[in-house]
Amino acid sequence: MRYDLLKILLVDDNHYMRVLLAEILRALGVQHIFEAGDGAQGLQMLRDHQIDVVMTDLSMQPLDGIDFVRMIRTSPDSANPMIPVVMITGHSTFARVNEARDAGVSEFLAKPLTARGVVERLHQAVEYPRPFVRTDTYFGPDRRRRADAHYKGPWRRANGNEIEAL
Repeated sequence: MRYDLLKILLVDDNHYMRVLLAEILRALGVQHIFEAGDGAQGLQMLRDHQIDVVMTDLSMQPLDGIDFVRMIRTSPDSANPMIPVVMITGHSTFARVNEARDAGVSEFLAKPLTARGVVERLHQAVEYPRPFVRTDTYFGPDRRRRADAHYKGPWRRANGNEIEAL
Protein backbone atom coordinates (compact mmCIF):
# COMPACT_ATOMS: atom_id res chain seq x y z
CA MET A 1 0.00 0.00 0.00
CA ARG A 2 1.24 3.50 -0.81
CA TYR A 3 0.90 5.11 2.61
CA ASP A 4 2.50 8.28 1.28
CA LEU A 5 -0.56 8.90 -0.91
CA LEU A 6 -3.18 8.48 1.84
CA LYS A 7 -4.95 11.45 3.36
CA ILE A 8 -6.02 10.48 6.87
CA LEU A 9 -8.25 12.41 9.25
CA LEU A 10 -7.70 11.81 12.98
CA VAL A 11 -10.67 12.75 15.16
CA ASP A 12 -10.09 12.58 18.91
CA ASP A 13 -10.68 15.03 21.75
CA ASN A 14 -7.46 13.86 23.42
CA HIS A 15 -4.56 15.81 21.92
CA TYR A 16 -1.98 13.29 23.12
CA MET A 17 -3.80 10.38 21.46
CA ARG A 18 -3.84 12.33 18.18
CA VAL A 19 -0.08 12.97 18.53
CA LEU A 20 0.61 9.27 19.22
CA LEU A 21 -1.51 8.13 16.28
CA ALA A 22 0.00 10.75 13.96
CA GLU A 23 3.51 9.59 14.89
CA ILE A 24 2.61 5.97 14.15
CA LEU A 25 1.18 7.04 10.79
CA ARG A 26 4.22 9.17 9.94
CA ALA A 27 6.48 6.20 10.75
CA LEU A 28 4.47 4.24 8.15
CA GLY A 29 5.10 6.97 5.59
CA VAL A 30 1.75 8.78 5.74
CA GLN A 31 2.41 12.40 4.80
CA HIS A 32 -1.07 13.93 4.76
CA ILE A 33 -2.55 13.85 8.26
CA PHE A 34 -5.44 16.11 9.26
CA GLU A 35 -6.61 16.48 12.86
CA ALA A 36 -9.88 17.40 14.52
CA GLY A 37 -10.62 17.70 18.24
CA ASP A 38 -14.24 16.51 18.02
CA GLY A 39 -16.84 15.12 15.64
CA ALA A 40 -18.18 18.53 14.59
CA GLN A 41 -14.68 19.67 13.60
CA GLY A 42 -14.20 16.33 11.85
CA LEU A 43 -17.30 16.84 9.71
CA GLN A 44 -16.02 20.25 8.67
CA MET A 45 -12.59 18.79 7.79
CA LEU A 46 -14.33 16.20 5.60
CA ARG A 47 -16.10 19.02 3.75
CA ASP A 48 -12.89 21.05 3.36
CA HIS A 49 -10.45 18.28 2.31
CA GLN A 50 -10.51 15.13 0.21
CA ILE A 51 -9.88 12.53 2.91
CA ASP A 52 -9.24 8.83 2.19
CA VAL A 53 -9.64 7.34 5.69
CA VAL A 54 -11.07 8.55 8.99
CA MET A 55 -9.69 7.29 12.29
CA THR A 56 -11.89 8.39 15.19
CA ASP A 57 -12.26 7.89 18.91
CA LEU A 58 -15.54 6.57 20.24
CA SER A 59 -15.84 8.72 23.40
CA MET A 60 -15.73 12.44 22.61
CA GLN A 61 -17.63 15.55 23.58
CA PRO A 62 -19.83 17.22 22.40
CA LEU A 63 -20.31 14.87 19.40
CA ASP A 64 -19.15 11.35 20.14
CA GLY A 65 -17.67 8.91 17.63
CA ILE A 66 -20.87 6.92 17.13
CA ASP A 67 -22.91 10.02 16.25
CA PHE A 68 -20.01 11.30 14.13
CA VAL A 69 -20.01 8.09 12.07
CA ARG A 70 -23.80 8.11 11.74
CA MET A 71 -23.61 11.65 10.37
CA ILE A 72 -20.89 10.66 7.90
CA ARG A 73 -23.01 7.76 6.67
CA THR A 74 -26.50 9.28 6.63
CA SER A 75 -26.37 13.08 6.59
CA PRO A 76 -27.68 14.54 3.30
CA ASP A 77 -24.70 16.94 3.17
CA SER A 78 -22.07 14.30 3.97
CA ALA A 79 -18.94 14.85 1.88
CA ASN A 80 -18.22 11.12 1.50
CA PRO A 81 -20.71 8.67 3.05
CA MET A 82 -18.66 5.66 1.88
CA ILE A 83 -15.32 6.69 3.39
CA PRO A 84 -13.58 3.98 5.44
CA VAL A 85 -13.86 4.71 9.18
CA VAL A 86 -11.65 3.07 11.80
CA MET A 87 -13.08 3.42 15.32
CA ILE A 88 -10.44 3.56 18.07
CA THR A 89 -11.46 3.14 21.69
CA GLY A 90 -10.67 1.78 25.10
CA HIS A 91 -14.34 0.80 25.46
CA SER A 92 -14.12 -2.50 23.63
CA THR A 93 -17.06 -4.22 25.28
CA PHE A 94 -19.30 -6.34 23.09
CA ALA A 95 -22.10 -3.77 23.35
CA ARG A 96 -19.88 -0.85 22.29
CA VAL A 97 -18.37 -2.81 19.40
CA ASN A 98 -21.88 -3.67 18.19
CA GLU A 99 -22.98 -0.05 18.56
CA ALA A 100 -20.02 1.11 16.47
CA ARG A 101 -20.65 -1.60 13.88
CA ASP A 102 -24.32 -0.64 13.67
CA ALA A 103 -23.37 3.02 13.14
CA GLY A 104 -21.39 2.08 10.03
CA VAL A 105 -17.79 1.72 11.26
CA SER A 106 -15.53 -0.07 8.79
CA GLU A 107 -12.97 -1.35 11.31
CA PHE A 108 -12.58 -1.34 15.08
CA LEU A 109 -9.28 -0.91 16.96
CA ALA A 110 -9.04 -1.32 20.73
CA LYS A 111 -6.65 0.67 22.89
CA PRO A 112 -3.87 0.48 23.89
CA LEU A 113 -2.71 1.26 20.36
CA THR A 114 0.11 -0.63 18.73
CA ALA A 115 1.74 0.16 15.42
CA ARG A 116 0.86 -3.35 14.27
CA GLY A 117 -2.82 -2.85 15.13
CA VAL A 118 -2.94 0.46 13.27
CA VAL A 119 -1.29 -1.08 10.19
CA GLU A 120 -3.65 -4.08 10.21
CA ARG A 121 -6.84 -2.01 10.50
CA LEU A 122 -5.69 0.56 7.97
CA HIS A 123 -4.70 -2.18 5.54
CA GLN A 124 -8.04 -3.95 6.02
CA ALA A 125 -10.05 -0.75 5.53
CA VAL A 126 -8.20 0.33 2.38
CA GLU A 127 -7.16 -2.89 0.67
CA TYR A 128 -10.14 -5.09 1.57
CA PRO A 129 -13.16 -2.82 2.00
CA ARG A 130 -16.47 -4.52 2.61
CA PRO A 131 -19.29 -3.72 0.18
CA PHE A 132 -21.78 -1.13 1.35
CA VAL A 133 -25.41 -2.04 1.95
CA ARG A 134 -28.55 -0.01 2.46
CA THR A 135 -31.63 -1.12 4.36
CA ASP A 136 -34.49 0.82 5.92
CA THR A 137 -32.47 1.24 9.12
CA TYR A 138 -28.81 0.99 8.10
CA PHE A 139 -26.31 2.34 5.60
CA GLY A 140 -22.68 1.35 5.75
CA PRO A 141 -20.23 -1.48 5.20
CA ASP A 142 -21.72 -4.95 5.19
CA ARG A 143 -21.60 -6.00 8.83
CA ARG A 144 -20.86 -9.59 7.91
CA ARG A 145 -17.17 -10.34 7.57
CA ARG A 146 -17.59 -12.95 4.88
CA ALA A 147 -20.18 -14.43 2.59
CA ASP A 148 -21.23 -17.97 3.46
CA ALA A 149 -20.88 -20.07 0.30
CA HIS A 150 -23.19 -22.70 1.79
CA TYR A 151 -26.07 -20.31 2.52
CA LYS A 152 -29.03 -21.25 0.29
CA GLY A 153 -31.80 -18.97 1.58
CA PRO A 154 -32.89 -15.45 0.60
CA TRP A 155 -30.48 -12.63 1.43
CA ARG A 156 -32.52 -11.00 4.17
CA ARG A 157 -31.92 -9.63 7.63
CA ALA A 158 -33.70 -11.11 10.65
CA ASN A 159 -36.24 -8.25 10.61
CA GLY A 160 -37.12 -8.84 6.96
CA ASN A 161 -35.42 -5.79 5.45
CA GLU A 162 -33.89 -6.65 2.11
CA ILE A 163 -30.22 -6.02 1.63
CA GLU A 164 -29.29 -3.84 -1.28
CA ALA A 165 -25.60 -4.03 -2.19
CA LEU A 166 -24.16 -0.77 -3.49
